[in-house]
Amino acid sequence: MSPVVRNVLAVLAGVAVGTIVNMGIIQLSGSIIPPPEGIDPSDMESIKANAHLLEAKHFIFPFLAHAMGTLIGAYTAVRFAANNHKNLALGIGGWFLLGGIAAVFLIGGPLWFTVLDLGLAYIPMGLLGWMLAKKE
Repeated sequence: MSPVVRNVLAVLAGVAVGTIVNMGIIQLSGSIIPPPEGIDPSDMESIKANAHLLEAKHFIFPFLAHAMGTLIGAYTAVRFAANNHKNLALGIGGWFLLGGIAAVFLIGGPLWFTVLDLGLAYIPMGLLGWMLAKKE
């Protein structure tokens, strides 16, 4: 298989696996830390309108979902890629960072969470995924 085709497939696999991990953690979060009364976690408008009811504990799982989705997505891409491993891992981090930026504009959230999430959950986790995958 051509290295280019292999790298494209690796990135697609990384994005798919990362998205599945992200969504799985988000789906699980409500059963571990229930949202405040009146918030429908499946409705972005409900979350946005009632964001003032959210406490710091309600942001634990969104951060974990973003960080773990990116980490595992980057790890997956690097493991299957033919070459350019670091760049592909950074590409996965960048892809999910764009999603995080979009979420900030669509949903909002407190400044501390925005800074933490955008600063640590994407590019650093992409690099960590690259480092973990290259050790094996």
